[in-house]
Amino acid sequence: MARLYKNMICLGIESTAHTFGCGIIDDKGKVYANVKDSYVTEKGGIHPTEARLHHENVKDKVVEDALNCAGLKLKDIDLVSFSQGPGMAPCLLVGLRKAVEISKKINVPLVGVNHCIAHLEIGKLMTKARKPVLLYASGANTQVIAFESGKYRIFGETLDQGAGNFIDAFARHIGLGFPGGSKIEKIALKGSDYVELPYVVKGMDVSFSGILTNLKRKYDSGKYNLEDLCFSLQETVFAMLVEVAERAMAHCGKNELVLGGGVTCNKRLQKMCSVMCKERNAKFFVPEKEFLMDNGVNIAWLGILQKGSATKQYDGLDIKPYERTDDVRVSWK
Repeated sequence: MARLYKNMICLGIESTAHTFGCGIIDDKGKVYANVKDSYVTEKGGIHPTEARLHHENVKDKVVEDALNCAGLKLKDIDLVSFSQGPGMAPCLLVGLRKAVEISKKINVPLVGVNHCIAHLEIGKLMTKARKPVLLYASGANTQVIAFESGKYRIFGETLDQGAGNFIDAFARHIGLGFPGGSKIEKIALKGSDYVELPYVVKGMDVSFSGILTNLKRKYDSGKYNLEDLCFSLQETVFAMLVEVAERAMAHCGKNELVLGGGVTCNKRLQKMCSVMCKERNAKFFVPEKEFLMDNGVNIAWLGILQKGSATKQYDGLDIKPYERTDDVRVSWK
């Protein structure tokens, strides 16, 4: 006898930047698969055209591997979602086209979702946080986000580049490839002497460009130890992020902090956030590393939440490379 009820299963496609990912999750929060392939370099940073070519080359295999890992067929999928923005347009287009292809093939609806909000919602799901502030720090994005008055609102953000791009830029300058964050973290563990750097918090916002220029000059001068520069980079920039996150918690009257984005994989940043929350008698949540970084499950879960907006009207679908977190109408609350 056929089951009267079947959990809705969503396949999500992530392609905002360096990672092409495919995640599969159901409406009860059960993760079936989370497969990804990321663009990396030996030296230099991420090039949008090369990242697009990478995604084109791996997209079919990533989706196939995710289905195999889940033990599912395409016909088992009830909904498809894709990262609509923000992100690099060439990369986003690869994800959109692959999602449309799958949706048409199995005749199920499709929904585009906001990449930043996906980080927040997966954090809530995985940690059971109820009403958190999200410290979201990735390559292109650095935001402090909380739900207030019907929207996910940005209570602080970068005024120039994202924290990850800032770290990657310094990594490139010293001859490391992309991504550079984990490499800088390892070097920083060997440093101990703090080198004074600009500390740039402007109200609730942060800025990294001046710090980057200062770091490059100090490194090029040959007067400073690289390990101490990396140590000082982390101590300075992470203190800035913790300050604005704490101020947002105080302003919103919230006692939960959730991390999201690849930069927040950094153990030193996690420790500093943990200490701050402990001092405030607040709860601190860190999702598993695979959900902090760009991945398809984040996108699939937000697809589940936004299933009411899913459509088969493909002509009206497009990418939104510059969409802000607070542009999104939160209809699933």
